[in-house]
Amino acid sequence: QVQLVESGGGLVQAGGSLRLSCAASGSIFSINAMGWYRQAPGKQRELVADITSGGSTNYRESVKGRFTISRDNAKNIVYLQMNSLKPEDTAVYFCNARIKTTRWGSFKDYWGQGTQVTVSS
Repeated sequence: QVQLVESGGGLVQAGGSLRLSCAASGSIFSINAMGWYRQAPGKQRELVADITSGGSTNYRESVKGRFTISRDNAKNIVYLQMNSLKPEDTAVYFCNARIKTTRWGSFKDYWGQGTQVTVSS
């Protein structure tokens, strides 16, 4: 069984910063990409940023230059440093990881429970 546990959400004023963390634990053989998604009320879940096991990153256009994704492969943790936050960043943020639980198995998507980020104007 695999668990993704997020932390670091909260309420912040516009222009402020937050750092999200997501730790993967359980029966893990290998982790491929890890990433962060967000979902605002009434909207679809969208990719914020992701990072491969080799460290290649990808960001949605609206967060480039403000958010930084990183990971600690030894600890199976992915981070999202969010600076210059805007009210439109308000959403529930979900951690995602593509994980193989056995050597001969296939990679599957796992999700965290979500953490609320609220940016006040």
